[in-house]
Amino acid sequence: MIDNTEIKNAIIESWSITNDDHGVLTMWVGLNYGGSRQVFGGYALYLPKSFTRHELKSAAGHFIWRVMEIAEVSELKQLAGKTVRVRIIDGSVKAIGHIVKDDWFCPEDDFENAREVEHEQNTY
Repeated sequence: MIDNTEIKNAIIESWSITNDDHGVLTMWVGLNYGGSRQVFGGYALYLPKSFTRHELKSAAGHFIWRVMEIAEVSELKQLAGKTVRVRIIDGSVKAIGHIVKDDWFCPEDDFENAREVEHEQNTY
């Protein structure tokens, strides 16, 4: 068996979180080896509700996905300049919503619902 393992030093030049590859949340990291470049990533970090295997197992993935979905962007870097609605309670932003559609992202509600489902699954 031949070992083709190679270790290189690299500089991270860029990163991108997108949802445009088959509608799943993915992250890419751009690497510069000092003369050549390569990307790392492409793993499905989150499956949205439209997928039959959807489960809220990643709070980070769900948060990123919903913010991107509300703002209707396919890359995180596209968020700047997008318009959203904001729900403020006692001076704190509790939810963001799509500017036209009745679609709101309230992390407290979403994560509480996920905890309740997980609790129900673990009690049977």
